[in-house]
Amino acid sequence: MQITLTFTEPLNNSLQVGDTVWYIEVSQAGGYDTGSLSNLKRLGIVEELSHEYRRSEVIISNSTSPSTPSITIDTFIMFSKDNKANLSSLVGYYAEANFRNDSSKKVELYTVSSEVVQSSK
Repeated sequence: MQITLTFTEPLNNSLQVGDTVWYIEVSQAGGYDTGSLSNLKRLGIVEELSHEYRRSEVIISNSTSPSTPSITIDTFIMFSKDNKANLSSLVGYYAEANFRNDSSKKVELYTVSSEVVQSSK
């Protein structure tokens, strides 16, 4: 089943095809919009994005839910990234670091750290 969401406000720039869209019904409590984490539901995967003047459409594929979800003005829509494709770390077989003191005074390097993960043999 395909679901089309239309927004009149700008979308987050990092939303892209392949992201998972989630939704939750919110209500007023103490002057704030709140929602229970137990009511968080998966809407589907973004298949297509289109941006026009003051209007954005997001087409989502939903293969898990047989019925159309009830999305109203009080529904909060959010998305998450697939962590298999959106990791932010170094990629490659080696890294090289060069530390230089451009000052005429003596300085002390307090700490240096790195992240190393074996990815291939």
